[in-house]
Amino acid sequence: MSKQIRVTVWNEFRHEQKNEVCRALYPQGMHAVIAAALQQDPQLSVRTATLDEPEHGLTTEVLDQTDVLTWWGHLAHHEVSDEIVDRVQQRVLAGMGLIVLHSGHFAKVFKRLMGTSCSLRWREAAEKERLWVVNPSHPIAAGFGPYIELPQTEMYGEHFDIPAPDDLVFVSWFEGGEVFRSGCCFNRGLGKIFYFRPGHETYPIYHNAEVMQVIRNAVHWAAFAGNDAVIPFYGKCCEPLEPLKVRE
Repeated sequence: MSKQIRVTVWNEFRHEQKNEVCRALYPQGMHAVIAAALQQDPQLSVRTATLDEPEHGLTTEVLDQTDVLTWWGHLAHHEVSDEIVDRVQQRVLAGMGLIVLHSGHFAKVFKRLMGTSCSLRWREAAEKERLWVVNPSHPIAAGFGPYIELPQTEMYGEHFDIPAPDDLVFVSWFEGGEVFRSGCCFNRGLGKIFYFRPGHETYPIYHNAEVMQVIRNAVHWAAFAGNDAVIPFYGKCCEPLEPLKVRE
């Protein structure tokens, strides 16, 4: 059996404590539901972390033992320590995968890795959404037909201020006519990043089996598959080289 992929599911965990609808859907937090779904995959080893834990649960030790980090935040992006953002960014550049969910588009670390505002248009009106598979050969789209349909979601619309994705897997259509790049892949350093739009806190998005299959596929895709020996050196000062010897 191949080596297990170590996943840390990070959640701000604020809506579940403040919003009755969200608490009813996710009494133990969205991170608990996401983690439980990922744990159904025997190839994944899953832990959780939340904002109010010491160092936001993302200590150096935790991140050093994380192959893929999933991120959900909304109310408290500004409360995430810049020190932790630096730490996560360096781990991504060194090969850790990052899966950014829904309103995590405004997370400090995602904006830093994108280098843009990551702003978008939105409307909360319990609309139907179809996530069209626009790259069926991509590993994240494995097992799906032409689209995934969600009966009630929050609308996100263009323009989504991100760099052009290295790969685009899903494009959403909403009842109001809007479209949105909902499944975007990026390469940063040695790391892979996937932004996945669905996940509004007052709809049962993470109870949807197809949504969770996308996230599981994304975890497998984002896990570092290169030479582990290069990870400790990436992002540090360049190693000096011996001067070039010229044959006389």
